[in-house]
Amino acid sequence: MNKEKRTLKTFLILSLEALGVVYGDIGTSPLYTLKVCFSEEFKIAPIKENTIGIMSLLFWSLTLIVTIKYLLFILKADNKGEGGVLALMALCKGNTKKITIVTILGLFGAGLLYGDSVITPAISVLSAVEGLEVYAKDLSHYVIPITITILILLFIFQKKGTAKVGKVFGPVMILWFLTIAGLGLKEIIKNPEIFLALNPYYGLNFFFRNGISSFLVLGGVVLSITGTEALYADVGHFGKSPIRFNWFCFVYPALLLNYFGQGALILSHPEAISNPFYNLAPKGILIPCVILATIATVIASQAVISGAFSLTRQAVQMGFLPRLQIVHTSEMERGQIYTPAINYILMAITILFVVGFKTSDNIAAAYGVAVTTTMLLSTLLFYYLTTYIWKWNPFYTLFFTTIFFMFDISFFTANLIKVERGGYIPLLIGFLVFYAMQTWKKGRTLLLEKLQESTVSWESLLNSLKSSNVAVVDGTAIFLSGNPKGVPVAFLHNFKHNKVVHQNIITMTVVTTDEPGIPKSERLEVTEIAPNIHNVTVKYGFMQTPNIKEIIDLLPSKGISVDMNKVSFFLGRETLVPGKGKHLNKIEKFIFSFLSRNAISATAFFNIPANKVVELGSLITI
Repeated sequence: MNKEKRTLKTFLILSLEALGVVYGDIGTSPLYTLKVCFSEEFKIAPIKENTIGIMSLLFWSLTLIVTIKYLLFILKADNKGEGGVLALMALCKGNTKKITIVTILGLFGAGLLYGDSVITPAISVLSAVEGLEVYAKDLSHYVIPITITILILLFIFQKKGTAKVGKVFGPVMILWFLTIAGLGLKEIIKNPEIFLALNPYYGLNFFFRNGISSFLVLGGVVLSITGTEALYADVGHFGKSPIRFNWFCFVYPALLLNYFGQGALILSHPEAISNPFYNLAPKGILIPCVILATIATVIASQAVISGAFSLTRQAVQMGFLPRLQIVHTSEMERGQIYTPAINYILMAITILFVVGFKTSDNIAAAYGVAVTTTMLLSTLLFYYLTTYIWKWNPFYTLFFTTIFFMFDISFFTANLIKVERGGYIPLLIGFLVFYAMQTWKKGRTLLLEKLQESTVSWESLLNSLKSSNVAVVDGTAIFLSGNPKGVPVAFLHNFKHNKVVHQNIITMTVVTTDEPGIPKSERLEVTEIAPNIHNVTVKYGFMQTPNIKEIIDLLPSKGISVDMNKVSFFLGRETLVPGKGKHLNKIEKFIFSFLSRNAISATAFFNIPANKVVELGSLITI
């Protein structure tokens, strides 16, 4: 019984934490979705038939895309408990065929998620602060300065981590969902006719009545399902059950009540379309609602920014980005990390978004393009996974993925008209990130090939050492190498310049697998090359960060005793020189060289004591 109580308590705590992190984005969508649907861009009159029709589209989008596609299907595609587009890509790469297109889809999807990490804070915080305009028009000129101030504080705060603040995220979001549900219910009671929207007939009738304009409104409707990728990406932090429990028991009902309440308000007061969310609130509680909405959007922004940090770590570990500084902000939760370089790049672009677009309606164009493209890519990868890797029943797979694809392509097409009005920005961000990742992977592969060309076998080296009078010094030398076969280049340089070898020699290669995590019991693989010479292969998952102290502590379990007071680490550091090789074009050579120069050292990345490191350089022409 006590065990059951502890299990239930753990489940409820995880559910509370997931409520703040997972549902912050989609939970704040009511701030701007319906306002965008009735914006002047679409020229849809706020009459009864149109209002009920749009509400029907919102209801069925939340039901079919979030509830069925993501909660029931996409969440099945977890990689040993971890989710996200790169985890999905890793699952798809279980098959060696068509690996190029799978990688392209995965990396471009990752690039779009970086775009989402820029747009979500911009549109969420700006839409919340715009509530001041509803309270008093003369406060409108304060909206952008206040928004920028909040965003700067948000990004500066990232280095403190979310370990402490995370505990209050859940309770704040409970208050938020209860508030928006209550505001919506108040209007539904006055005008329950809005429940006609549950009938899909009214959604279809809306298309027949309004022609092309109704199709374009899908570009606004899709804003109601922003944040669905967070459901998938955060599976590893909270598990599937708490995420599903929150949606069905709390988030889904609250969102529907608020959306239907906004629709009921428009039925009674068509002029409320100027800002239907804040017009739900009585004047006396409008400012508290603005404050609560702003806090909720900060939480939503925190979630996607943290997601960008996790995505960066995955990309670094999978070899698609150079080594970057990754700071763990919690001793308890491995997922709570901070990446300074990514943080300040996101902050700069987010502020530029706010200054350039000025209103949440304008940013919505860019937001819709990013969301719909990501959803489309997820459906394509999921189809590939279920068909070619999992070998599901072809009819079953085709039936459901076709339905998802029809919705995705409809939303995507409706947003294409927004490309020239700012929608190109997330696509551009996605392409640039994809191109940089692909270039880095291509460049590193080429670099390793060049290093292997000059690799010397241990057999030939040992034979030459036997025939020469070599000085042996006390202690252990650990050579980090990207190639587990052959003698590390750093060893050859050290021997060439210093004419000595250490009493104990370890060559160490860190390998990142397609699995999210590798247990410590499976971390090391040790091969004896010769007496007192060992090759150690260290395995980490793409959600884990290598730590040299942990590795050293595990060596005795493999029969290798290491005294840290007598250890020296030897690292190779390559200086890249652009050459006439045709493997990389001029742009790729520039990108690869730039990323190489700005990568943090292996010493910092692996947390190696700096006073025990010897770096030996080599010149590589690319």
